[in-house]
Amino acid sequence: MLPTSQIIEYILSFLFAFAIAFVISPKILDMLKKLKLGQEIRQDGPQSHLSKAGTPTMGGIVFIIAIVISSLVLNRNNIFDVLVFLAYLLLFAIIGFTDDYVKIVNKRNLGLTEKQKLLVQLVFAIILSYISLVKSSYNTDLVVPFTSFKLHTGFLYIPLTSLVIIATTNSVNLTDGLDGLASSVTSIVMLAFAIIAINLNYITTAMISLSVAGACLGFLRINAHPAKSFMGDTGSMALGGAVSAISIAMNMHLIIIIIGIIYVIESLSVIIQVYSFKHYGKRVFKMSPFHHHMELSGYKEVQVVKIFCIITCIASIIGIISTAFI
Repeated sequence: MLPTSQIIEYILSFLFAFAIAFVISPKILDMLKKLKLGQEIRQDGPQSHLSKAGTPTMGGIVFIIAIVISSLVLNRNNIFDVLVFLAYLLLFAIIGFTDDYVKIVNKRNLGLTEKQKLLVQLVFAIILSYISLVKSSYNTDLVVPFTSFKLHTGFLYIPLTSLVIIATTNSVNLTDGLDGLASSVTSIVMLAFAIIAINLNYITTAMISLSVAGACLGFLRINAHPAKSFMGDTGSMALGGAVSAISIAMNMHLIIIIIGIIYVIESLSVIIQVYSFKHYGKRVFKMSPFHHHMELSGYKEVQVVKIFCIITCIASIIGIISTAFI
């Protein structure tokens, strides 16, 4: 049984971040409008999305602010862990911000080139992997789902962790394509990680996870359909960094595949689509990422978001169960 004081801290972490994001959302929205930071819509995307052109982007600043404030204020006794987490969040937010800025300045849907993004991501991922290794006292044993077995990675820890960071951040980025999709799915993912962290007594990790979940839900004030603002790559890359940081903090690199199944599906749909068209000249999906395939198959945006959230809830329960053997 958790102490009452600890329960209060967990609830406060969620509510504080939620309140900050909810309150500042309209103010940030007004600022984005004044700065004329409108989103450019990809011309080869669903035609129904063309009407969204000009919608303020970079709205992810809302939950980034909420997460930073909440994490620093409520976890002052474990500031090193907080700073490591914020390094993940903010470094990838910088990549996303740069990408968004290039798009806006050039008035096109293409920002940084894939090579530019990947190179910076790789550098940041290696640095963060090393910091996480030091933080964990050089513990390279990864949790294997549904077993008490730990996978000893040794010198492969940094390459594997770097791969997880890059794959996760890009997958969350791909998931951000419908109103409220990435923020809704990620809030559920972070709640699942919070439950796991609480069960395993990772107090700071649990509190930060709850802060991220609360901030994402607060952001829905301006991001839910019909979205008044998009989170942009600034937000989606930051969330990818946050999800990576939490899973890596508990050495649960593998479990993120279960809980973050929507991220996996979105990424695989793009990989399969590109490979199939390049080698066979045929498209497996009507459009990728997979959420666009769902749209073109007749599902409305809100329906797709609901379905993906339900899938994430089920996957999260399975992921939580998978850690019961630790």
